[in-house]
This record gives sequence, structure tokens and C-alpha cells, in this order.
Amino acid sequence: MSIPTLRRSTLRLASLHNHITRPHLLINNRPVQFTSSFTTSIHTMSLPTTMKAVVIERTGGPEVLQFKTDQPVPTPQEGEVLVNNKISGVNYIDTYFRTGLYPSPKPEILGREGAGIVAAVGPNVSGFEVGDRVAWLETSGYAEYTAVRAARTVKIPDGLSDEDVMASFLSGLTVLSFAKETYPVQKGDWVLLHAAAGGAGFLMTQILKSIGAKVIGTAGGAEKCALVKSLGADVVIDYRSEEGKDWVKLVKEATGGRGVDVVYDSVGKDTWEGSLEAVKRKGTIVWFGNASGPVPPLPLSKLSPKCVKVARPTLFGYIDTREEFEYYTNELFSLLKSGQLKTKIHKIYPMEDIAQVHKDLEGRKTMGKPLLKP
Repeated sequence: MSIPTLRRSTLRLASLHNHITRPHLLINNRPVQFTSSFTTSIHTMSLPTTMKAVVIERTGGPEVLQFKTDQPVPTPQEGEVLVNNKISGVNYIDTYFRTGLYPSPKPEILGREGAGIVAAVGPNVSGFEVGDRVAWLETSGYAEYTAVRAARTVKIPDGLSDEDVMASFLSGLTVLSFAKETYPVQKGDWVLLHAAAGGAGFLMTQILKSIGAKVIGTAGGAEKCALVKSLGADVVIDYRSEEGKDWVKLVKEATGGRGVDVVYDSVGKDTWEGSLEAVKRKGTIVWFGNASGPVPPLPLSKLSPKCVKVARPTLFGYIDTREEFEYYTNELFSLLKSGQLKTKIHKIYPMEDIAQVHKDLEGRKTMGKPLLKP
């Protein structure tokens, strides 16, 4: 969206017109308006009234993901910007909302992140103009247009592609905050990282090694293990191999019998008991995912023998304020621009193939980050 002859500062949204309001229509628990165009003091920029999006009306398997071409383009409300998404991230957490593991209002457009161009600016928003290239964290990412809070939106620096940002945005902010705040990893710490070849694990392996930690990464299959090893992991365990089935034993051997200082476990049901065994006395377990299913109710008495600490953080608990969001996005972008953090895109899927994306995620067929192109 390029308007070279106009001053960007004058492209603020002055008024919206030609609205067709459907007060009964709610998507992601918010009323939706059709907007055909918006007017500024010197220019009118047209917007379509409908867009492509993936909608779910009920919980279930990948078959409930409905690709539609007639969804209303949202109107940015106070404090929001409208983003024309060029690329969106697909994360394992999206499957939790689809299945109902994480309850959410329906109908719903899934997706927690996107990158694109600001197409309109709502009332009482400063710092963003039409045409800005941005990334955001919110909801409704599986769509051509998303109205998002300006407080959860950030400009993408020159030199970074939308694809590189989306391959690292939600996942990168997650692992950065977990490595700094949930358990502040120190040089020399032994760290067990499950799913080390996944979207988050790929980034976290690099971040842990940059700190100077000793990383034990688990992954399924020779190809994924080779990827993790190439990132600098000290020990790589193929949990699908005969030897790797007893991965707790291998972790203990690697650490001289003491166990690891911290476990980062995004797998859940299949690994939680082993994680408790693998962590050292007075160690920490960080559970942040349920790829194999949720961890069952945990009796606190299980933590007593080794005085183990357990955390169950979420990214949004660490970036609740604008200052926190800017701190972590600035750090992430700095790592990307300097080349200290590499990204890996598993595949860019067309939006109409969204069901296959979820099948690939749940089937553990991805290496790196799957992306969605509207």
C-alpha cells in the first residue's frame, strides 16, 4: 500500500462511511461492520467489504476449519489499527482453541499473530500511520484483515522480512521471556528442552546456547535430531529410537547423575513424569504446552522429595504492558538483524490449506514454523 505523494501524517482516519452494520454478527465475541472505504481530510482510500478468512463455528478436529471468502472486513475501534495481513503465523496453541482445550467464544477466527500493512487507524491511536509495516499479537490472524490493539502492534524494522518476523514473533517472544523471567538461565546451566526442532524449540536452542547453557534437546527422528545438533545442542536424544525411549536415563548420564537445572516442556502428558525424574534437586520445570495432551492434576507431594519448583507461564503474562512488549520485541528484532538468531520456516501454506497445516502440526511433521498466506 504505497501513497508516495501524500504526507503520511495526514492519513489518519478522520471518518468512516458507507457502513452496513450487522449487530447480530459476532466474530471473536465482537460486533462486525462492513466498511467499503474510509475518508481522510485529503484522500479516500477504498477497502473491500469482504475478505478471506478461516472461521470455526464449533470445536473439533481440523475438519471444523472453514475457509471462507465472504467474511466482513472489521472496522478498527478506539485504540485499534486495521492490518492487511501479508503473512500469519500458525502455532500449536491454535489447535487448543480449535479443540476446545482452551475455551473461547464461537464463531471464531483463529490465529494469534500476523504481519502486514496498516490499512486504517482507529480513534485515539498515536504512533501508527496508514502504510506502516507492522507485526502484531492478538487474535483473528487467519484472515486478510485484522483489527488489533495498537498496544500489541509494533513496526517492523527495515532489513527484516515479514516472513522472518512471523517465523520468530510469538515463538521468539515466548522463549525470550521464559529464559529471562520464568527461570533466568545462566551460563553453565544444564537445560532439557523437549520438542527442540519445533517452532519454539528451534529458537530456544539458539537462545540458550547464546547464554552459554548446556542444552539437551529431544526430537523425533534423525532429520529433526540433525537439525537440533546443527544449532549447537550439546546432547540430542531421538525419543523415537530404541535407546531414546529411556531418555531420562540418557539425561542423567549426560549430567553425571545430577539431573538438569531446568526443563522446558511443551509436550505435556507424555513427558511430565520423565521431566520430574530428569530435573535435579531444587531444580525447575517450566511447562508451557500440551502437544501430547494436558498434564494431569499434579499432587504437590510429588514435588517434595527433590524440592522441585514448577511454573506454568504464558507469554502474555510477561508482555502485559506496552513497555514490556516493546522491550522484548526490540530484543528479538536486534537478535534477528544481527544474525544471532536464525529462523526456519517449515512451509508457507495458502490459507485454503489450513486444515492440512493443523494436521501437520498435530502429526509432528513440522520442523520450524509453519506460516499462512492469506
